[in-house]
Amino acid sequence: MQRIIEFLKSADPVKWLFYGDSITHGVLHTFGERDYVELFSERVRFELGRNMDIVINTAISGDNTRSLLAGFDWRVAQFKPTVVLIMIGMNDCNDENDITVEEFERNLLKLTSMIDDLGALPVLQTTCPILPGLAPERSPYFDSYMETIRKAAATRKLPLIDHVRFWRDNSDSHFFWMSNGCHPNSHGHRAFAEHLYRCLDIHNNSSRCCKLFTT
Repeated sequence: MQRIIEFLKSADPVKWLFYGDSITHGVLHTFGERDYVELFSERVRFELGRNMDIVINTAISGDNTRSLLAGFDWRVAQFKPTVVLIMIGMNDCNDENDITVEEFERNLLKLTSMIDDLGALPVLQTTCPILPGLAPERSPYFDSYMETIRKAAATRKLPLIDHVRFWRDNSDSHFFWMSNGCHPNSHGHRAFAEHLYRCLDIHNNSSRCCKLFTT
């Protein structure tokens, strides 16, 4: 994590790229409000005064690790990012997609290796927990896929933003952060941003962005 914190302290501009599925895409379930990538952008580019930083979101609804690999050159490599934050797994753990946890791990390791080859820093993120009983095609497998993300981060010695643990530590609020069984609403995106700020040591109680978080 210290490597990202150093980027935020550097005078050099940083390109931040967010890569993932509908949750990072921030569509539909936010009902027109800001997603966590947009909140991160305001915190960094405006409130922290890093106006030369660039924040790019190339996430696409419905994606899994296979499609992240397939679209890598267009959606990641061409931008020559400094940091790539990956949030994926909600569709990989859907048994209808036939992506085993072993393939999921291989795909994550390949993705992070490809990001390394660009000279960028890969950052792995877990996603939001599934509401009990509302996604039976995903929920029996979800925890093992999230544990695989943690394992991949440990194996590659990469920064990990563990949103699942943050959400479960605030389980009384979890229901109110969701639009449906597996998609966060705007409050859920504020929870993502809150945890991201804290992990990157850019949380400040006087910040308007940080004050948006609702428990």
